[in-house]
Formats: sequence, structure tokens, C-alpha cells
Amino acid sequence: MKNQKPTTAVALHYDGKEAPRITAQGTGELAEQIIALAKEHGIPLQEDAALVSLLSKLDLGDEIPQTLYMAAAEIIAFAYILKGKTPEGFEPSPEQTER
Repeated sequence: MKNQKPTTAVALHYDGKEAPRITAQGTGELAEQIIALAKEHGIPLQEDAALVSLLSKLDLGDEIPQTLYMAAAEIIAFAYILKGKTPEGFEPSPEQTER
């Protein structure tokens, strides 16, 4: 299987207070530009074709629907881990601090 470039990209913004919002979306060359800009700014990327398909149906500025909160939470948690951050008020379990 060849390395295929994504044909669709969706960017989310999460401020920790409200639901994540769609801040960019596009297909083809625009998707490639969104991905390149994210990489340039050190923004973590996550590939999930099914989630992108659902998110791409929303309009720019829309909050993600509640039905997608868990999927978005997993991606946001992944981004936090990659950046070495923890959410405000988060206290790791003893198992997590013993690693």
C-alpha cells in the first residue's frame, strides 16, 4: 500500500472551556495546506477517516456535536500527551505517576 495523502482535513480548536470548534477544513490541496500549516506550528495531527468524514459536514466555527465528544476527547488527550501537558485540574492516578 502506498503512502496516500489525506484528501480531507479538519482542524479543531479547544480552549478547555467550551466544546471544540471547527477552525479549518478542506479537501485536496487545501487539506494539504492545512496539514502543512499544522506541522509548521507543531500542532499534533491525528488521522481518523471516519471522524474527519463526520466533522467535514460541519461549518467553520461550529462546535462539534455532543455525539462526537468522546472521539474528540481522545484526540485532545493524545495532543496533550504529545505536548507533555495535562488538562487544568487533572490529577494523574498513582499508576500513572509511577511510570
